[in-house]
Amino acid sequence: MRVLIVDDHPIVRAGLRRLLAAEPNLQISEAASGQEAIGTFRDLRPDLVILDLNLPGISGLEVLNRLLIENGKARILVISMYDNPVYVARVLEAGAQGYVSKNAPPEQVLGAVRRVAAGRPYIEHEMAQELALGNLRPATNPLHQLSPRDIDILRLLADGNSLTDIAEAIGVSYKTVANHCSRLKAKLGTPRTADLIRIAISCRLGRGDPELGALLSDREPSSP
Repeated sequence: MRVLIVDDHPIVRAGLRRLLAAEPNLQISEAASGQEAIGTFRDLRPDLVILDLNLPGISGLEVLNRLLIENGKARILVISMYDNPVYVARVLEAGAQGYVSKNAPPEQVLGAVRRVAAGRPYIEHEMAQELALGNLRPATNPLHQLSPRDIDILRLLADGNSLTDIAEAIGVSYKTVANHCSRLKAKLGTPRTADLIRIAISCRLGRGDPELGALLSDREPSSP
């Protein structure tokens, strides 16, 4: 079985490679960026992709979309630091077969790899429980009304990207991102981009501390 590991951190790729070393008959390839992942996927046609969402250049969710365009039956396991249940739900809706946290124990990650490689879905237990509870209380989370693209833009904002960076990451124009942010503000009832960033951080979409939102009240992401 051919496996492609996509993560921009060498230590994470090395750790996953060591974890999979005990599995028989695996051919493991690696990619450190979204663009490299797409090229390697086209060349090798792996049976399984283990995909991080926080990638330089093209965003992980955009990589997921492009891999599925290349092969609609691609088996993709997302392994990520983001644990917001709505974000997990949107990633699964976008076509990933599984989602596991980078904080999960090694045996749990290996179990996820085995299930997705066998064509079965996987969501770790606690995350699945949060998803189920979230469906019972959708009004409590502002992200429930948002699309996968909406949430990806919020995540990129929370990680400190400018609108130009986001346009490059998701493969659209700056104007398209700016218009999308305007629609996001209308959906979430916020007047400023800084408010979008605070919402994203408070919903655990970004890598920053929730208290960072308090520092952003008068700051907008940089324009070109």
